[in-house]
Amino acid sequence: MAKVKAAIIGSGNIGTDLMIKIMRHGDPLEMAMLVGIDPNSEGLARAKRLGIGHTADGIEGLLNSPDFKDIRIVFDATSASAHQRHADLLRPHGKILIDLTPAALGPFVVPVVNLEAHAQSDNINMVTCGGQATIPIVAAVNAQSPVVYAEIVASIASKSAGPGTRANIDEFTETTARAIEQLGGAQRGKAIIILNPAEPPVLMRDTVYCLTRDGEPDKIARAVEEMVAKVAAYVPGYRLKQSVQFERISNNNPMRIPGIGDVSGLKTTVFLEVEGAAHYLPAYAGNLDIMTSAAMTTARNLALRLETSHA
Repeated sequence: MAKVKAAIIGSGNIGTDLMIKIMRHGDPLEMAMLVGIDPNSEGLARAKRLGIGHTADGIEGLLNSPDFKDIRIVFDATSASAHQRHADLLRPHGKILIDLTPAALGPFVVPVVNLEAHAQSDNINMVTCGGQATIPIVAAVNAQSPVVYAEIVASIASKSAGPGTRANIDEFTETTARAIEQLGGAQRGKAIIILNPAEPPVLMRDTVYCLTRDGEPDKIARAVEEMVAKVAAYVPGYRLKQSVQFERISNNNPMRIPGIGDVSGLKTTVFLEVEGAAHYLPAYAGNLDIMTSAAMTTARNLALRLETSHA
């Protein structure tokens, strides 16, 4: 089967890790170009050593490259504000964009939740690292009993949060909360991110709280465990930290949810841990690894469809 050529905009940690993943496990994807704006970046230097096309002239360098016409999938690993410009410039050229920023111009996609629904989209948004880690859990609970309220807390090592992540904190919380509702199915969602400065750096930890008006704990626990296994198929370091926890919320002591009111029922708490594959980034950077893994999984699926449609 012919390879589907891909370019990555952003030569920082995420872009470089994604490049390494595609080269190792990306079939039928083929790395065509890494695009950056800092000629001294480690990512561009590594692309050069590996014989990968590269440019330090940003999006213009990609557009002016003689290889541009053969590139079919473009990943954007820059920032939410930059993605708007990149999307505008690339739209006339018929490329498929996979957006790893919180810009959310296109539909949200979490591979195990809704990839099939957006396989024909030309601009796919990968939500956030917290969203990729926790939305599958909310969706699993919601499939058993409608989730009235879902709250996620993503704790990541401060060292794994680069300039792009730090600049997008507000977008992270807003985008993740919307995706918890749109993809996870929660009536109301909330997201919190914590940058943990601990030394040595800690692995990514995610806590998911779901409140339902009813539900059977055994069925919910089984659904969560099955979902964790599905995510772990493309993020091997994704796992439950401990058994799923349950608490009955009585009518006499309900939880007050803003915009909804007092709610009683079943509170489900899920503790997750994400260890990175250490392809390029350290193992503690599971927050970045889950983004690049989800993006590559999405792109591979789209590439297979492209090749099948042209066979």
